[in-house]
Amino acid sequence: MEYIQRDITTKITDVIKRGKSVLLLGPRQTGKTTLLKHIPSDETFSLADLRVRLRYESHPERLINEIEALAEAKKGNPLIIIDEIQKIPLLMDVAQDLIDRRVAQFILTGSSVRKLRREKEINLLPGRVITIHMDPLSLYEIAKLPFTLHEHLLYGSLPEIVLIDKTNEREELLDSYISTYLEEEIRAEAFVRNVGEFARFLQLAATESGNPINISNVSKEIGVTRRTIESYYEILTDCLIAEEIYPIVKSKSSLRLVKTKKHLLFDLGVRRIAAKEGTRLPTGHLGALFEQFIGLELIRMARYEPTGTEIRFWRDLNGPEVDWVIERPDEYVPIEVKWSDAPTLKDARHLQTFMNEYKQAKTGFVICQTPKKMKLAPNIYALPWQSLSEAFQSTAL
Repeated sequence: MEYIQRDITTKITDVIKRGKSVLLLGPRQTGKTTLLKHIPSDETFSLADLRVRLRYESHPERLINEIEALAEAKKGNPLIIIDEIQKIPLLMDVAQDLIDRRVAQFILTGSSVRKLRREKEINLLPGRVITIHMDPLSLYEIAKLPFTLHEHLLYGSLPEIVLIDKTNEREELLDSYISTYLEEEIRAEAFVRNVGEFARFLQLAATESGNPINISNVSKEIGVTRRTIESYYEILTDCLIAEEIYPIVKSKSSLRLVKTKKHLLFDLGVRRIAAKEGTRLPTGHLGALFEQFIGLELIRMARYEPTGTEIRFWRDLNGPEVDWVIERPDEYVPIEVKWSDAPTLKDARHLQTFMNEYKQAKTGFVICQTPKKMKLAPNIYALPWQSLSEAFQSTAL
């Protein structure tokens, strides 16, 4: 199968060249294992292989002995890859020991932060490794492929999905993703007692993806306690299936701002299948998916920014709202998303409200399907969705 070069590769190799180790976290099937095949290493241990897992599960010291022998033979620090490390969390301790003694460097991969955190003595090796998040393919990674916006909204951007042409095969793979997730991540790890109950929650969470969460309503709909629903959302975020987006809650005036966070499922194809939706979606629904698509792309861009860059949203209970806000220590960049190819000043009215409220917001954008950049008002522009990165570089305007 064709390999799509991942932008994150450069970031990983730069960290390794600096003598640091990497913890590469990302949901299943985002391409972690495939990417690592393109990074030279001295030894790879895949814990997805049952035989490998059984060898080290009860005797983690074997791994220490083998890596020490490899380091002596190499007369230097070998680069060791351990894939799916959450399957034996105790190997985090092995990696910590070998890093601290400067015996080896590591690239550790995982698809569940929850299992790594489950035991009190397990940690994510702060100060010892650089944590890098791996997402599905970004807008710019698939820019050269014949993958349309409509396909992106329906099928998401998992690498295997993007490289498949047949619609029925895409549907089968996405359906398998949900069933595998429920079986292997939820049932096998005993994260919940009632998998059927969690499956109903997952469908509702997918349907409500991108909206502020009303825990009480979800609790009544599923028939479980608020605390259970909160714990289910924690599972989604810890298993890297959902992104949390917090609102901006401070203002200088008497606005009544929404204080409830949103969750976005990490991939639109997975979201649609989990929500049990078909492929013939009404235009209004496509507009909502377009908003989520832009939000996910902004989150992925923010991961490459210096620490302190977050993606937020802003909503006044009386009506005005801004879909997404890029928040930096000294700057806001408000972004409205419209399913339109002919934006007008009316589409920018909430941006104007926001920019009047927050003086650190110098430039605002309407992301839409316009073929070219347009000026809608002073310091407010309409941008084609393909030029989304310009919003991140707005300080240069």
